[in-house]
Amino acid sequence: MEKENSIRQGQPPQKAYGSTVTVVAAVLKHAGRVLLTRRYDDAHLGGLWEFPGGKVEKGESLEEALIREIREELGIRIKLGPLIRDETFAYDDRTVHLHFFDCRVLKGEPRAIGVAEMAWVFPAELDRYCLLKANAKLVAQLQEN
Repeated sequence: MEKENSIRQGQPPQKAYGSTVTVVAAVLKHAGRVLLTRRYDDAHLGGLWEFPGGKVEKGESLEEALIREIREELGIRIKLGPLIRDETFAYDDRTVHLHFFDCRVLKGEPRAIGVAEMAWVFPAELDRYCLLKANAKLVAQLQEN
């Protein structure tokens, strides 16, 4: 569902609390669109949209974590392409180290299994969705290309 507000902007705080969480996300493209997923309302930063993925578990490589997360959230198998963006972002309560990979679907049709909903969105339309602040630079990069 589209939101009227643009990406939630603002400067990250100078100091983040807690440890750094390593996160992986897939930039899945199809017919000129990218896939977004929405977090469950009761999740951390609930209700916001993001690129699908999640936390890297202990002992997992970035690639293994992303393949697992996409299977759990969307029920598909993916092939990882190159790393598109690698950055650290500080929220009020935690810092995340994000790794965004260019990916493609190998098998299956994405379904909202472990997410509230999903949407295929043209890059020019991304500002219609309330995305996680940590996704803002990637959104700008996708809109420039």
